[in-house]
Amino acid sequence: MERQPRRGDLLGGGGALTAAGTPGDAETGTAAAPREDAAPAGRHAVTVRRRFAVLFLTAAFVVVLDHLTKWWVSSALALDTQVPPSGPVTIHYIQNSGAAWGILPQFTYFYVVVAAVVVAVILVAVPHMGGGLFRQVVLGCVLGGAVSDGVDRLLFGHVTDFIDFHVWPVFNVADMAIVGGMLVVVYWLTFRQPRDVSAAAEP
Repeated sequence: MERQPRRGDLLGGGGALTAAGTPGDAETGTAAAPREDAAPAGRHAVTVRRRFAVLFLTAAFVVVLDHLTKWWVSSALALDTQVPPSGPVTIHYIQNSGAAWGILPQFTYFYVVVAAVVVAVILVAVPHMGGGLFRQVVLGCVLGGAVSDGVDRLLFGHVTDFIDFHVWPVFNVADMAIVGGMLVVVYWLTFRQPRDVSAAAEP
């Protein structure tokens, strides 16, 4: 007498199906193993989110600190005032619409575009970069400095500078974050990255 097909045979086509639709072992009833690349992809997504979190937190800290110090200087001092009157380092309140030493003030919006390009490059590069926490902090400093000064130039047409060493252009916290971060990046690209690549290439 011919055997009637059972419900499990109709649904499974002779073999059990996993929840994802992947054929399993019909006789043992075991499900197929999950895709091997699922776990690495998940870990990469978590890593990228952590990188962005560190990047944005660092950038936000720089922006807040920069604007607090600018607000304090502009509230406490009159424009072009220097405190103390002399010394190796003074607080010298100026408004700078140009680059270093106030050169090319007519290119204010060009500097805004440059800041926007720097921000875009960092945001695009972060998901593809390796490195640990320190690298994201460095990039966050550059990002925060570029955003802070860029917003000031866009809204007010100038930035507030006040740290004066008298042998260097008067600068602010955002400038320190940008220059310091870029020096670390240049050092890493010049000295550390070739060493890391050579070490990885050794058998």
